[in-house]
Amino acid sequence: MWAWASSASVRGAAAEELRAEMLKTNYRLDAQGHPELVAQCALVAERMEVTAPVTMYQSTAGAGMNACLCFFPGEVHIVFSGPILATLKEQELSAVLAHELAHYRLWEIENGDFLVADRLLSAAANDSRAAWSHAQTARRFQLYTEIYADRGACVGCGELDAAVAALVKTETGLAQVSGASYLRQAEEIFSREAATAKGIDHPETFIRARALQLWREGDEELDSWLAATIEGPLTIDSLDLIGQGKLTALTRRFLGALLRPKWFQTAAVLAHAKSFFTDFAPAREADDALVSELVGLDGPTREYFCYLMLDFAVVDRELNDVPLALAFDWAGRFEATAVLEKLLTKELGLGKRPLAKLRKDGPAMLAKEEAVA
Repeated sequence: MWAWASSASVRGAAAEELRAEMLKTNYRLDAQGHPELVAQCALVAERMEVTAPVTMYQSTAGAGMNACLCFFPGEVHIVFSGPILATLKEQELSAVLAHELAHYRLWEIENGDFLVADRLLSAAANDSRAAWSHAQTARRFQLYTEIYADRGACVGCGELDAAVAALVKTETGLAQVSGASYLRQAEEIFSREAATAKGIDHPETFIRARALQLWREGDEELDSWLAATIEGPLTIDSLDLIGQGKLTALTRRFLGALLRPKWFQTAAVLAHAKSFFTDFAPAREADDALVSELVGLDGPTREYFCYLMLDFAVVDRELNDVPLALAFDWAGRFEATAVLEKLLTKELGLGKRPLAKLRKDGPAMLAKEEAVA
């Protein structure tokens, strides 16, 4: 699929169809009729180190203010919609032009790999057989792409305030906007809560504005902040393909730590672990960072790890209730005791008294097994 989507014949065929359609549905803004706009675009392209020819159009459709890139190999085609050209000031328009040119740069670098990835992810997400993880992966890829293009807007116009004002004007339709005021507004939002992106193909404007400000300031925590804001916490209910890999790795680490006690490494238990990972081996050393990562998980994901513990607790009944005692010990470490108790009642039918006894006698049971081992 990658080879097909990146082939020159596929790219060329798509470009010809799109070029013809654009001429039918838009007004071309050429140098003869719009010399100032073309000159301004040429200046921004030089700043962005884009040498490909640029053609601009005004959409004839009655849409809201916007600008978008129609990608052609070796050519830049930018389509404006709504009264955006009449509304934006000079530096704001430069920001919009640079934003679209940044999209072009992204699709051209690395031999066009980002473009191919975008096409394949979008195709997968739109397929009727797609899983939620495909849609989430395509969505997050698009959100990060916009963050990248926003940085291009800042480079192209040279002013943070102008780049932010262009974002706000495009979203609101207002003719007068203060970028500095909106940056303060965005900062206030994040001082109140750890907001996360809910948008489908673009992050919310306040997120984009804050991301630009942190980038311009060279904030050392920017990458981790972006991950937390664009992706949110690792949660089993909304995993993308990368998140699946992260949760798989965390599951392996957890099982390695859970089965680290020698008494737990019976033939039945290890065979069950190898049904998860064929090359599984219990951890030899303590994983000090594991608990803090588990504590940071949301409710459904912590419930998943409690189910894992319950699963392994009943694999070898000759171990009696000792694995359940260990499960209580682990649940207490990552603040999931209540979740585990609920599952024990639901899945094993344990009432309040047996649960209370496990909590009380559990430490002594574990100490005894460790002493024997």
